[in-house]
Amino acid sequence: MTEAHLARRLTLPSVVAFGVSYMAPSLVMVIFGLIAVASAGTAPTAFALATAAMLVTAMSYAKMARCYPVSGSAYFYARHTLGSPVGFLVGWSVLLDYLFLPMVAWLTQSILLNAQFPAVPIWAWMLINAGFTTIVNVVGIVVADRVNKVLTAVALFLVLLFFAYCVTFIAGNRPVSHTDPIWNTNSTIAGMSAAAAIAAYSFLGFDAVTTLSEETKDPKRTIPRAVILVVAIGGLLFVGGAYIMQLVHPGDVFEDAQAASYTMSIDVGGQFYADWTNLGGIIAGSASCLAVQLSTSRLLYIMGRDGVLPKRVFGYVSPRTLTPVYCVLLTGAMCFVGLNLSLQTATGFINFGAFTAFTAVNVCVIAYYLRHRPTHRLGIVGYVALPAAGAVVSVYLLTQLSGTSLIIGLAWLGIGVAYLLWLTRGFRRPTPELSIDYEQSLLHMPEHVEPAQKEPHA
Repeated sequence: MTEAHLARRLTLPSVVAFGVSYMAPSLVMVIFGLIAVASAGTAPTAFALATAAMLVTAMSYAKMARCYPVSGSAYFYARHTLGSPVGFLVGWSVLLDYLFLPMVAWLTQSILLNAQFPAVPIWAWMLINAGFTTIVNVVGIVVADRVNKVLTAVALFLVLLFFAYCVTFIAGNRPVSHTDPIWNTNSTIAGMSAAAAIAAYSFLGFDAVTTLSEETKDPKRTIPRAVILVVAIGGLLFVGGAYIMQLVHPGDVFEDAQAASYTMSIDVGGQFYADWTNLGGIIAGSASCLAVQLSTSRLLYIMGRDGVLPKRVFGYVSPRTLTPVYCVLLTGAMCFVGLNLSLQTATGFINFGAFTAFTAVNVCVIAYYLRHRPTHRLGIVGYVALPAAGAVVSVYLLTQLSGTSLIIGLAWLGIGVAYLLWLTRGFRRPTPELSIDYEQSLLHMPEHVEPAQKEPHA
């Protein structure tokens, strides 16, 4: 019986829609107050700096996605540029991020729904949210794509509607200054960099589109474009939205910074508008949960196919739906872990893996350049200088994590080292390698690399 594989059915708009929904268009509204406080009332500038920093790393992901159009993302890139043991540890770190991200997405959604409908407990909303996205993702990528596009369109519409209300409010209430939201007398370099570090969390997930490489048509062209477009679209929404919101509410003083957007919704549109758009935004947020679970299941599948995780379970693709069913069900089961966790504790699990991956991918570009010396008009600037800058920024973001997040991340990494030692029997055996044919299944090298330069089948 022929083994089932993932099917290439996604186009550029579909992949971009998954990436945008992963980051959540309404996120600028959710964290605006926190960024405004940290930046002394210059939230749009903080978002602009974060966008520029993330674009550098996005360019590195785009380069690697063109060279390796495989769903393993940072894990796969590191394996084939920095070596299998390093790749394993990068994948293990990313696994912490990806495993708990669906749980955090469902928990956030459930907390918001519970606030709107307190009669239904959070645990019940968790089961409903996780059950809905799990069913959609099990049915198949085509259905997931359609549902995601609808939900993402609704989310974008509600965000743009909120911005329109804000613009109307501004027109009737002339702002004190149009430049203070960009830079004011209270602004400092230190404060701005700290705010930009917080704003950078808004972009977590742009890299997730690379996990869809094996389900995307012409991935060597589509995935790199999608990565850049996702960051660019997110940056445009975040910077533009933050500027408009900062004009509506100048400065950095709020009764409750975490609820700034809801209070602002009441100011610009009234209580009825605020309540119903809040509910609509929560429902549309299911798109983010859907995309997060989808990308997580693909990373688990690639690691299972490699034999790093039990292949019979994680490397299985349903011949009927062409989806890694067991991986999807496992991520769905993670909702039970989140039933007794607070949101603050849950989010502490994820950031370490994300910024570790960002650092690794930037280093991968440099290593790839040193190994292959591709002829490119950007040359050393595009393949060394910019990735080096991206790696420095990613390491800086790592240092900005809370002590709890760093402890959890390092502990998880320590478990990964122990697991790697067990798998390789103290490095006396090779790290499990990809079992499919490079030349026919991966086509991972760009056209400018000669066949002699291609890596041999491990």
